[in-house]
Amino acid sequence: MLYREAGQFKTTYEADQAVFPILQDRIGVVVILVIALLIPLIASDFVLASIMIPFLIFAMATIGLNVLTGYAGQLSLGTGAFMGVGAYACYKLTTFFPDVNIIILVVLSGIFSAGIGIVFGLPSLRIKGLYLAVTTLAAQFFLEWCFIRIPWLYNYNNSGAIEVPERTGLGGFVLAGPASPPVTRYYVVLGIVVVTTLIMKNVIRGRIGRTWMMIRDMDIAAELMGVRPLFTKLSAFAVSSYICGVAGAMMVFFWLGAAEPSSFSITLSFQILFMAILGGLGSLIGCFFGAAFIWILPVVLRTGLPEIGIDIGAETVEHVSRMIVGALIIFFLVVEPHGLARLWQIGKEKLRVWPFPYA
Repeated sequence: MLYREAGQFKTTYEADQAVFPILQDRIGVVVILVIALLIPLIASDFVLASIMIPFLIFAMATIGLNVLTGYAGQLSLGTGAFMGVGAYACYKLTTFFPDVNIIILVVLSGIFSAGIGIVFGLPSLRIKGLYLAVTTLAAQFFLEWCFIRIPWLYNYNNSGAIEVPERTGLGGFVLAGPASPPVTRYYVVLGIVVVTTLIMKNVIRGRIGRTWMMIRDMDIAAELMGVRPLFTKLSAFAVSSYICGVAGAMMVFFWLGAAEPSSFSITLSFQILFMAILGGLGSLIGCFFGAAFIWILPVVLRTGLPEIGIDIGAETVEHVSRMIVGALIIFFLVVEPHGLARLWQIGKEKLRVWPFPYA
């Protein structure tokens, strides 16, 4: 068995290539998963439906954006539109295949979003930076126009809205629709997000992920080393759009229950971008930090301030939360561009060597 030495540490190559090579990380992941599985035992239906489910969905959408922007270095402002493609595709699939498990349709809906992402990712072969951001912004507005102006997407009704039909899954559980219990929807969303995160963890550590980061760091040098920009950039757009599309389908079918084209506006795209920036670009754990902070902060302000004698309205809470998020974005961009994920990494390193920091 081959060994490698680094200072006083000896390790095998197999251990070094493990998904979670550090023991504390493995323990932490197990603890987090156990807590996530036990949350429905102590949380109310309101907490599950209004906090936990949207938090997981936004975290998954942030993972999709982070694949493209954080790991591949391609700036995108069309996340909300790609989520809308997944939602409308899933809605059409439910009309074409009324007897298929809704979980399968949600997973398949991301394929259509991936195809659209590849089409709008073609300009990345020629342009980058701000110009690419403008291109994805144009995709955002074009897809929004399609959601409004193409009646076939929402079965020719006049409102342009899609409404989730009641669908059952394995074991007869109602997974979507007004009668679906929040606990069931929470576990379905949790399972999809956990599986997606583990898959992306392995993809990023593999050959494809390394080529993404090579293109991000220096595309010309990467091309000289044999990396194909066509495949690398379009694969990043495809994977990112797929994840966002699945997140959009879950957003409608497992959270909102109905949606209009305005649900996938540019506001949603910026919200996901802010989650990625605050959590940390190029970090999977940062996606969860950013989603938790931006989504849960207004809830904490709305419920916590009255407890200490400060009674403010919902509109004021919204303004205060936006001011806090804006100030933190400026702070992290100046002080710590890697966001909350970097602070978490520094904290882990200090705890790992405590109480002998200089040993």
